[in-house]
Amino acid sequence: MKKVVVGLSGGVDSSVSAYLLKEQGYEVIGLFMKNWHDDSVTISDECPWLEDSNDAMIVAEKLGIPFQTVDLSEQYKERIVDYMFNEYERGRTPNPDVLCNREIKFDVFMKIAISLGADYVATGHYCRKGEIEKNGEKIYQLLSGKDNNKDQSYFLCQLTQEQLSKTLFPIGELQKSEVRRIAAEQELVTADKKDSQGLCFIGKVRLPDFLQQKLKPKEGNIVEIKSDSETYQTGIPEFESKIEELKFLSQKYQYQPQDGKVVGKHQGAHYFTKGQRKGLAVGGTPEPLFVIDTDVEDNVIYTGQGKKHPGIYRKGLFINEDEVHWVRKDLSLEPDESLELKARIRYRQPLQEATLYQTEQGMYVVFKTPQASITEGQFVAWYDGEELLGSGVIS
Repeated sequence: MKKVVVGLSGGVDSSVSAYLLKEQGYEVIGLFMKNWHDDSVTISDECPWLEDSNDAMIVAEKLGIPFQTVDLSEQYKERIVDYMFNEYERGRTPNPDVLCNREIKFDVFMKIAISLGADYVATGHYCRKGEIEKNGEKIYQLLSGKDNNKDQSYFLCQLTQEQLSKTLFPIGELQKSEVRRIAAEQELVTADKKDSQGLCFIGKVRLPDFLQQKLKPKEGNIVEIKSDSETYQTGIPEFESKIEELKFLSQKYQYQPQDGKVVGKHQGAHYFTKGQRKGLAVGGTPEPLFVIDTDVEDNVIYTGQGKKHPGIYRKGLFINEDEVHWVRKDLSLEPDESLELKARIRYRQPLQEATLYQTEQGMYVVFKTPQASITEGQFVAWYDGEELLGSGVIS
């Protein structure tokens, strides 16, 4: 009998995953990951992990499976929290959920599970795993979940073949409503529990509150750039080479304070991210202001009015070579090769038509239509139909 360790998070998805695996005849062990207890950075007055760990334990009891808690808070602080603070300080916007999967669930946690004699690790992610044979070798596919509203393949975009080979996604074929129905039929305590919002595994915390505890407030100016600014009046030049064209399509607009007018104050450019509208607290404009860029060096936030502002849009992006990741290594591109497919730059964004261009320095992703708020530090993931082929950190 194959042994599976399920990451029981105290939510309905992992609870039903454990139930389904038991029904399928696996020997199932429930493991709860405790990822935070640093009192110098308070996360919330409530203690969500205690409540979640309790729910996970009740589910394990109900299913009759062994249960234990593993404390991964040291690794979580080192690999996720410190990394996040560092990225925000540099003016980049990391994705803690993608990192948490890469660094914690499918690395540290998986190693613990294997040391317990597990053949597989299972999670409550809405995605699926496929298998194909190629040149006599077994290749694993990361496929989107059947529930289009809940598909979480994007969050797993950094997984490797080795990690996929040891992973099961029991609810990938189901709709969320079916998962809730199964939980209710089995009288699991998590059946009606709300989906957790907030940082991966930290629970009920608002990111700005969290950041303010480590990144000190620093007053600076909010500058508004008009949509008819000269910055946007440059025509498309003649290009000497393809690389020149790719660089042009992927470059950020460069702003100086004198390009616009000061419309308010903020408490730190490192708290803001591109596309953000909330928290600017500037009134009196015909259309709402959106962040179009942040300058953490000079502590300036650049904004523009309305969702159609040209400063929000760009056609291309670049990924440094060391941050290009292929789930399907067998399909990776050589320098000067290109590939047409679909991509997304954030979770839940509908897939967009795009072309990948591989160079010696890294990869360019150019979209058919300009994309809003391409943000450094976030992940772009590319797909062929339902299959996620690879991803990279936007530089």
